[in-house]
Amino acid sequence: MKKKIFITTILLGCCAFCFAVIADLNGKWSAVFNAPDGNQYPLTYTVKIDGNKLSGTLETAGMSVPLDNGMIAGDSLKFSVTVQGTEYVHKGKYYAAGDSVAMDVTFEGTKGHNVWTRAK
Repeated sequence: MKKKIFITTILLGCCAFCFAVIADLNGKWSAVFNAPDGNQYPLTYTVKIDGNKLSGTLETAGMSVPLDNGMIAGDSLKFSVTVQGTEYVHKGKYYAAGDSVAMDVTFEGTKGHNVWTRAK
């Protein structure tokens, strides 16, 4: 019986930790996208988490676009943005200890990578 209580307590603690990590993802994040052509694009993501749903906006080059189809599962996140008719799929991992997000971005068959940091 003590073993079941201990295991249940550990599992509940892990779940609480995951929810705290996800909640901490809310807010503004800065990144620089290095395009395959060598150009760099500063990006600002504003993220809102509601349960396992991710929403928000991406701002770059004077425009703002919504984050579509956003999902959260543990420390993984996925969403897409559409800019001038092209969909950019984002998949990443959230690292609470480093307060950063490592993000892979796929577009037109090409994959890029960026790292988000908390916006100041």
